[in-house]
Amino acid sequence: MSIRRLTPLAAAAVLMLSGATPALAQAPKGSAVVASTQVTATVTKIDQKTRQITLKADDGREETFVADAAVKNFAQVAVGDRVVARYTEALAYEVKKGGTAGASASVGAAAAEPGQKPAGVIARQVTITVAITAIDPTVPSVTFKGPQGNSRTIKIKDPAKLQGVSVGDTVQLTYTEAVALTIDKASK
Repeated sequence: MSIRRLTPLAAAAVLMLSGATPALAQAPKGSAVVASTQVTATVTKIDQKTRQITLKADDGREETFVADAAVKNFAQVAVGDRVVARYTEALAYEVKKGGTAGASASVGAAAAEPGQKPAGVIARQVTITVAITAIDPTVPSVTFKGPQGNSRTIKIKDPAKLQGVSVGDTVQLTYTEAVALTIDKASK
């Protein structure tokens, strides 16, 4: 058993989501793929003074965390409560004519107001635009240059996806992931 100090909403998710991240399939041109998973754990120990909480997953694994002071409504959590974590990730891409390589990222979070049932969500979105520098229809493959000048060649699963794509086009890739946590009170 280990003790970790993590961001408010990630604490329980680390235990429950390690090894549970779904794989993303190859998305068709100009489309998106979304995958989600949900896991639960039961609060087996809690120390309100030290903010230490132990969670037991359905597979029997136990982990202990220290809840950051930013975790609101921690005093409402009790032994026997169920922590439900929902993890969702999405990958979308769009081929565009022209443009330049670039990157951006954003993070957002929300938590229950004081006195409400404990809950929260945190999400991150990264968008990277890469420039296509070469296309080899015999492999088939595409070579692209990223925003930091690095190049990479990837094989294309479906050659039909290359129709209408040219050297000089850009591909905008957007990766989004979110974790939502809720606490379900133990039944009496």
